[in-house]
Amino acid sequence: MSAVYDVELVAVTKRFGNTTAVDNISLRIAKATYCCLLGPSGCGKTTLLRMLAGHETPSEGDIVIGGHNVGYLPPAKRGTAMMFQSYALFPHLSALDNVAFSLKMKGVSKVERHAQARKFLELTHMGKYADRLPAQLSGGQQQRVALARALITNPSVLLLDEPLSALDPFLRGKMRDELKRLQTELGISFIHVTHSQEEALALADLAVVMDGGRIQQAAPPRDLFDKPRTAFVARFIGGQNVLPGAGGNGAAAHEIAVRTDRCRLVSPEEATPNSSLLGSITGIEYQGTRVQITLAIEGGREAISLLPDDHFFAHPYKIGDKARLAWSQQDVHTLTTP
Repeated sequence: MSAVYDVELVAVTKRFGNTTAVDNISLRIAKATYCCLLGPSGCGKTTLLRMLAGHETPSEGDIVIGGHNVGYLPPAKRGTAMMFQSYALFPHLSALDNVAFSLKMKGVSKVERHAQARKFLELTHMGKYADRLPAQLSGGQQQRVALARALITNPSVLLLDEPLSALDPFLRGKMRDELKRLQTELGISFIHVTHSQEEALALADLAVVMDGGRIQQAAPPRDLFDKPRTAFVARFIGGQNVLPGAGGNGAAAHEIAVRTDRCRLVSPEEATPNSSLLGSITGIEYQGTRVQITLAIEGGREAISLLPDDHFFAHPYKIGDKARLAWSQQDVHTLTTP
């Protein structure tokens, strides 16, 4: 297998009885990549992460890490470390001893393991809290200790299971910055499971959208946002209106995606039918720099226009107004599959 990739999944399937949780997935993750696995609950992303970690065994297929097939090796033999959602810190141990614990299990002397643990606490900005117990630390501080404990094992790939879900929005933003900084500084691949589209767009070099145990699209975040492959991806990533497209010249009608910030509102008489849809305004939400307008359009659908706040307040709408959602053909992206 090629050494270009930190991780290669080759036709990986995982079944639990009659249920297929991961269905014939193949994926390559290049060296030093921040990869986010995202999708709705039950899509298979956590099962895939657990197979990478060695906590589940694939029913079929190969898992290759660092050029070695590790699909049937125990977790300690894979060159990975996993940071759990719950952090799983030992409550009776200090931050220093929590980080040093894996080295203690390997028989490393107290002086040496504490020196290594202090280095990783400093790396995660927790050096001054080395003597505190987990109960004396905030959620964000506990997370940093858990991160240092994972990194001290010197993994080639770090696996993160929804690491930011327990934090408040302000801390989530700060920890996103920290995770990206650490991944860049260490030069290793992070594989991060999340249900948050915002998290994936902010962090990932490669974002992998899953549904029904399969990969729906794997691409850099900008490509996912601007060029979703399917209606599912467009709706899940968000920021897109999925709309009926005109067939033209006898061709079958298809679905299109248009970014919500590229859609504008015009009077019912103004736009051409091929690049607009008539609707009734059902929602107006002020969001600071922009205003989100929701319209009920044909076929029982909803569509959104994100307007700059100054545009909206120069010509404000109200609930119940009729308007056309209009767009430019250059902003249309055709969805290739249903």
